[in-house]
Amino acid sequence: MTEQGRRTYTPDFLTELFQNPLDPGYADAAQRRRRADPAVGWRRSLPRAVSLFTLVLLGLLLAVAYRQTMAAEPSRSEARAGLVAQIKQREAENATLTDRADRLRAEVIRQRDAALSGSAAANLRNLEAATGLGRVRGDGLVVRVADASKESDAVTGAGGTNLGRVLDRDLQDIANALWSGGAEAVSINGQRLTATSTIRAAGGAILVDFKPVIGPYEVSAIGPGQLERRFRDSAAARLLDSVSEEHGMSFEFRSVDDLTLPAATEPQLRYATPSPSPAPTPSGSSGGGGASPSPHGGGR
Repeated sequence: MTEQGRRTYTPDFLTELFQNPLDPGYADAAQRRRRADPAVGWRRSLPRAVSLFTLVLLGLLLAVAYRQTMAAEPSRSEARAGLVAQIKQREAENATLTDRADRLRAEVIRQRDAALSGSAAANLRNLEAATGLGRVRGDGLVVRVADASKESDAVTGAGGTNLGRVLDRDLQDIANALWSGGAEAVSINGQRLTATSTIRAAGGAILVDFKPVIGPYEVSAIGPGQLERRFRDSAAARLLDSVSEEHGMSFEFRSVDDLTLPAATEPQLRYATPSPSPAPTPSGSSGGGGASPSPHGGGR
């Protein structure tokens, strides 16, 4: 098509569509809305401004909190180190006092045996061994249990759960099974058990007579030769063996020759019964009377 000697082309539909994708009516309507309500643009930008302000404020608060945490870290580390040092110092003092108490106890026993007759001293030693207040020595059995590994086994899948953890009830069952099997003396990690001993849990720790014990746990017992067989056939051994296979708890026991168990801590004396005064002799001489604590007077 020509117009006054010039050639012009009429664009086809596709060319017009790509050059002007939006209908002119939409653009005119948008311009009319902006002219009629100038606050439209401000309303659209308000949420963005609020979001930006919130993010900036949140970042500022996090930065201040981080700075305060880092500033207080040296004091917390110093306090933690001081507590650790105090704990170690108290443990060392406790060990020293324990050794001194053992030496004094041995001296008291020596003086007592020297003051008593041979039969009376032997009878008293037998009573101390039976009640746990005397050190004993003989053949016996050692049961060792330990918590399962925190990582599960790739082949068997054992471990990795809290079900393989040693509980205070497990130690109670082991001790009761040993007593039932004929054990004459039992100790847990060197803590001798008596008739008034307790095995309890406090948080994540196990206490034996209110003293913490740490795994692996060794329950030692002195008893007859059939002690190992009787313990193997007990319900406690079967239960722990099942837990060991399913959840990875370490459980084993073995016979030990010439096993030595320490004495338990002497209980606090709360009451005593005086022995009756002897009757006067016919000659009228005094028989050395006077009230004295009975050897059976004791306390819980």
